[in-house]
Amino acid sequence: MEKTAQDVAEWMVQEIKFTGTLRQEAAIAYVKSNFGEEFVFVNESGNASLEKEVKKAFRKLHGGRIAWDRDSFTWAWT
Repeated sequence: MEKTAQDVAEWMVQEIKFTGTLRQEAAIAYVKSNFGEEFVFVNESGNASLEKEVKKAFRKLHGGRIAWDRDSFTWAWT
């Protein structure tokens, strides 16, 4: 079965619910190896990032219950 941005977003929310946080670096590595390279790209700053559709699905799923910490590059349950 083909993986979707929604699948990636659901994994992210479950991971954060379970562990409390998710580092971007760990998320990128996991997504690449378990969902596929198509969900990751290199942004204008030269950093690996999640595709826009993944971020959109992720925001919709968590509905503000997860916050991004810019300093530590980590998502955390609020």
